[in-house]
Amino acid sequence: MIQQPTQSRPTEREPDATRVRFRHRQRTGPTPATVSAPAAGSPRAQWADAAKGVCIVLVVLWHVVVKDYLQIDWHIGVPVPGFWGTLGEQFLPLRMPLFFTISGVFAANAVQRQWRLVVRGRIAGFLYLYAVWLLIHTAVLAAAPQLPTDRATSALGLLEQLTITPSNLWYLYALAVYFAIAKVTRRLPRALVLLPAAALSAVAAAGLLDTPGNRAGLYQNLVFFLAGLYLRPQIERWAATANHRRLVLTSGAYVLALAAMAVTGAQRWFGVWPAVSVLAVIFGITAAARLTSWSAFSDPLARLGRITLPIYVIHMPVLALLHRLLLVPVSGLGGSAQGVIVLGYPILLTGLVIGLSLAVHRALLAVRAGWLFALPGRRRVEATR
Repeated sequence: MIQQPTQSRPTEREPDATRVRFRHRQRTGPTPATVSAPAAGSPRAQWADAAKGVCIVLVVLWHVVVKDYLQIDWHIGVPVPGFWGTLGEQFLPLRMPLFFTISGVFAANAVQRQWRLVVRGRIAGFLYLYAVWLLIHTAVLAAAPQLPTDRATSALGLLEQLTITPSNLWYLYALAVYFAIAKVTRRLPRALVLLPAAALSAVAAAGLLDTPGNRAGLYQNLVFFLAGLYLRPQIERWAATANHRRLVLTSGAYVLALAAMAVTGAQRWFGVWPAVSVLAVIFGITAAARLTSWSAFSDPLARLGRITLPIYVIHMPVLALLHRLLLVPVSGLGGSAQGVIVLGYPILLTGLVIGLSLAVHRALLAVRAGWLFALPGRRRVEATR
């Protein structure tokens, strides 16, 4: 998201996770909430949307595994639950760094707009969504105390999550902060912005900063958002020229880096985690670009990537209620019955959570609760290109 080509661009769009506008609201022109993205219908839009679709599936899958699956009393005699936990950990350097990199790519033009448009359409918009859904999460999670997740249990705790220690919804909080930083620093040399952001990521990943709640993610991912913002042309060229050989090389580099980090215990070594995450992002972009060759896979993922916001904000309350419903019955099943479901349980529950989240989203729009997904206000100032 910063060096702009001199030629004009076609009208562009962005996936829902990085905008506060939805298609159910009729617009006659671009709004402050519109983020410029690769042209609609182009291969670049397809790979970016597919990548975001993969990322949101990985987010939900990780929460399903850690917050539900591994809390069940499995008595089957084989380490299948441990396999799922280990597998989920391998995607930690990929999931959110890739998510934020593509969010940065989509934010390139938006950051160049006037301050009032950025504040209204981005900073205030994301903070509004964060605050509204934090209140909803707090209320719903109170009904599922067994779910192991961050939650506010007092007015002071809620105030802390609203201000300095973001909750499970920290992606929205981070986008507001990152847009503000990107706007303030837009005229500075890129190295003067990227290098401190990279240092902050390395310091936080090494455990050298106090990171209660989800502050670690907030500190570690700024550099990836800024990289997407500043390196958009290079990222688009990389995706456009991705080939099978490059996919093999990037996937091999990522796997070797994960193995080396695991063998040496280097996760907390200064700079190691961000470096592995960079390899993961390069692999993720390459894989997403190659995936567009198989429309049977890329089309559904791209559709999912364009509706990530409702999945992101709704899936945790849905998972909390399902956890309360399923924990005791599944834990009480006999070993043979558990053996039938233990391997596929995370996949089935992930699909169920995503499906229910989208159903809840449609129901909320049907009852005119679109204000839950966009900053209210009839009067919109149109963004100039």
